[in-house]
Amino acid sequence: MTKAAELAHLFRALKAPAAARAVPVLAERAREEEWSHERFLEAVLSTEVASRESHGGESRIKAARFPARKTLEEFDFTFQRSVKKPVVEHLGQLDFLHGKENVVLLGPPGTGKTHLAIAIGIRACLAGRRVAFATATEWVARLGEAKRSGDLEAELRRLSFVPLIVVDEVGYIPFDPEAANLMFSLVSARYERASLIVTSNKPFSAWGEIFGDEVVAAAMIDRLVHHAEILGLKGDLSPQGQGPGLATTAGLTALPPAPPRPPGSAPRAGPPPLPARSARGSVLNRQKGVRFQPALTSESQNI
Repeated sequence: MTKAAELAHLFRALKAPAAARAVPVLAERAREEEWSHERFLEAVLSTEVASRESHGGESRIKAARFPARKTLEEFDFTFQRSVKKPVVEHLGQLDFLHGKENVVLLGPPGTGKTHLAIAIGIRACLAGRRVAFATATEWVARLGEAKRSGDLEAELRRLSFVPLIVVDEVGYIPFDPEAANLMFSLVSARYERASLIVTSNKPFSAWGEIFGDEVVAAAMIDRLVHHAEILGLKGDLSPQGQGPGLATTAGLTALPPAPPRPPGSAPRAGPPPLPARSARGSVLNRQKGVRFQPALTSESQNI
């Protein structure tokens, strides 16, 4: 058996076809540049690892069932000026996955919400993370089927092992009470356990109407935005940049200024400390330097 045939046999045994294909070229280069044995071995193994990671990423992208293939590099920031490129690039680094945080993209149709959701999801796939993509209606149908077969808890448990779930198009179709409860179950089951990306064409203030229950909607928003990066995409893309600001688009309400103190009164005490559930602000809040609060109802504390 020749040396070439022996090497081919060994690479087949190791199931390393990319390394086998790379050896002739790398060996020639190693001789020309007088590589050490260690450097040559590193080059061969790196080629195989890169190939496996690439194929694994493609498999995860296919399994995620994205409706299209989008990338962050393709996103047109000159068209959609309400989104800052550094914020999107930060999301593309996937730090939110490590913290089991969420990403919420709110804005009118055609503003790039689904593009960003897909692109971030593909980044996660290429980084070795499993992703599952579906519209809100499709998720409700899937969970409803599991509930009818008595497997809802098992299905939610299985989904909790998927690092990133994308829920697209919340608000395009109103939910009946059962659907609202199923969506709440999904959000609640993943709270502080795994990440969600949610897109919606409706501000948070309209979610009570979408889900047919203000209390359920408030509780869902509470869990969704506690650890979240919230981006509001404007629908008005005119050069003057007029239209609702990020906070208005996102359905968030700025805290009103305190009333003036009467003359001679004691200094007003500072604001109470934020509860633990509000310890992390969103990209939106940090950028604007203003405290915002979702329009939640007091009943949400009981859910």
